[in-house]
Amino acid sequence: MSSAPEEGFPRFFRAHPRLTSPFCSLRSRADRADSCNRSWPFKLDEIKDLMQDMKMYWPDLLHSSPNSTFLWKHEWAKHGTCAAQLDALGSERKYFGKALDLYRALALNSMLQKLGILPSGGNYYQVSDIKDALTSLYGVAPKIQCLPPEQGEEVQLLGQIELCFTRDLQLRGCAEPGEPAGGAGGAGLAQDLEVCKDGPVFYPPPP
Repeated sequence: MSSAPEEGFPRFFRAHPRLTSPFCSLRSRADRADSCNRSWPFKLDEIKDLMQDMKMYWPDLLHSSPNSTFLWKHEWAKHGTCAAQLDALGSERKYFGKALDLYRALALNSMLQKLGILPSGGNYYQVSDIKDALTSLYGVAPKIQCLPPEQGEEVQLLGQIELCFTRDLQLRGCAEPGEPAGGAGGAGLAQDLEVCKDGPVFYPPPP
């Protein structure tokens, strides 16, 4: 299976920028204005049956209101209206439902724990160790992204792990380091992310 970039590939990831929390999203490589129906509005009623899982696995980390739908609206407008080119993701309900299904099936949080990769206030991990462990587990290479050290810090912060899929939603290898991370996450979540440099990385515990 080729790992070269191809249009329309959705990708799924878990992110915890500064705030460690389960998180999922689904986006397409075809996230371009000419490929997306930007006029397709987000309607909360379409995913009412998913609300319990949405709040648990797809929380809005930047807006404190428990009833905020800002992140989901953003994800649908930016990524869902593009991913809907695929029949399997061809509606708001299918898009969010499939993202949740993939998140549960891949069980990335549980897999990290089984591999001994746990949030820690004092321990660092090697990026290559995380990537090699996940590649061995899933059979494909993930894309691991970090927040660079802030002023006064020395170690990059684990920010996002992407797992990529073919058009028929089978796992495939992600692009190799060198591809920018821009725009992968929800609104405001991935602005500073970049492919992790090989070396130590900090996986922060919940605040």
